[in-house]
Amino acid sequence: MARFNKVSAELLDELKKVLGEKGVTVDPEKLQTYQTDEEGNPYWFRTPEVVVFPKTTEEVAAVIKLANKYLVPITPRAAGSGVACGAIPVYHGIVMELDKMDKILKIDEDNLYAVVQTGVRTSVIQQECKQRGLLYAGDPCSADSCQIGGNVATNAGGNKAVKYGTTRNQIYGMKIVTPTGDIVDVGARLQKCSTGYCLEQLICGSEGTLGVVTEITLKLRPLPPYKFDLVAIFDEDAKAFALPNKILKAGIEPTSIEYMDNKALKMCSNFCKVTLPHVEENCCYVIITVESFDEDELDKKMEKISDLCDDMGAVDVIQADDRIWGCRRQFAEAARDIDIMFVAEDFVVPLDKIAEITAEVPGLEEKHGIYTVTSAHIGDGNIHVLPLNKDGLSPEDWMKKMAGFHKDLFEKVYALGGKMSGEHGIGYKKLVDFKRCTPPGEYKMIRAIKKALDPNDILNPAKIVDLEDSI
Repeated sequence: MARFNKVSAELLDELKKVLGEKGVTVDPEKLQTYQTDEEGNPYWFRTPEVVVFPKTTEEVAAVIKLANKYLVPITPRAAGSGVACGAIPVYHGIVMELDKMDKILKIDEDNLYAVVQTGVRTSVIQQECKQRGLLYAGDPCSADSCQIGGNVATNAGGNKAVKYGTTRNQIYGMKIVTPTGDIVDVGARLQKCSTGYCLEQLICGSEGTLGVVTEITLKLRPLPPYKFDLVAIFDEDAKAFALPNKILKAGIEPTSIEYMDNKALKMCSNFCKVTLPHVEENCCYVIITVESFDEDELDKKMEKISDLCDDMGAVDVIQADDRIWGCRRQFAEAARDIDIMFVAEDFVVPLDKIAEITAEVPGLEEKHGIYTVTSAHIGDGNIHVLPLNKDGLSPEDWMKKMAGFHKDLFEKVYALGGKMSGEHGIGYKKLVDFKRCTPPGEYKMIRAIKKALDPNDILNPAKIVDLEDSI
């Protein structure tokens, strides 16, 4: 793009002065590893010109100031576990790898908060809290591989969002470096605040376009000592989709309500090499977790949910053991094992519209000649339909097919009051779809915020919005 410059020898010299020789690489083999995130379709791949490895907030700020000076774009990168091409360097330039900033700075057990650097793996935070009898409630399915900074960037959700909310609900505040290189603390460790704009909430979910998060203050909770996991097995999807509202109306607050269609169950059980009950009878699963601080209360809730499942026509209600949860957590990996170019849809609709939107999928499969598998966080309306390129189309032909599928799918999602992403973000992959589906007034506001905070479009350009586009 004309508005960006190539990485020059002068810029490389200045980067090395800030970060040292080991903090900068232009090795072609290493650069290749940063051409994508979890995206497997080479159609999207872009190779950076240089990768930098800052270790402090001050180093991040210095790199961003240099990028503005030389008009070179920066793509911030956490673990690279995203599926929306959010960490792909569309305009090449600099990839800023943040995994060196990986320290838990503080866990305050009495006051229920933690301060962590951006590169700490989410599972490490969970484990350290659990050892202290505490809960960090953010729980994306990729917790073992993703980093907390990436969770903040995408406002990651996961299995526990129905009770605890997404990453946005787990944050008190954060330290960021703005697109022009200023170091700013946003948010505060308060239970409520009506003091100006809520900037920490704006940054969360902005996908690295409005600032680089370097430090986060997280909310913690006491860890409930008791829980149960049930799986309700249904022979009709419509029965399964009616269950979440029944549970909520009964006054039960589940930690998670997860759905897997029959095709997903077969795919995942084959991948995990386990046998699951009733799968060969073309049934679907709803996995329900409830936590409590009172064992007697938990027993009553378990009995009530079992009765509700029976009333809804469940074929069987059994304990959800490690086999079942293992299959649910391996959903994306099982799909990748079949097709490295699988597409992870992430749309979200009101709970009462889940049955209606999923009923549209078979018709879309037939129209576009595709095969899909589905899992969902049906407790919060977040549906993951995964189209698989089982016919072996070329990357270009597969993307053309997906473009037509998305046009029809998102039109139906938005008509039902939904949105195209519940937790993965827009990234580069849904850039065109997002502009098409977003009301003009809303899109204009989003674009204006980006332009105001990042006048040179330095941070993660072509993610969410592209400032090259005319409105």
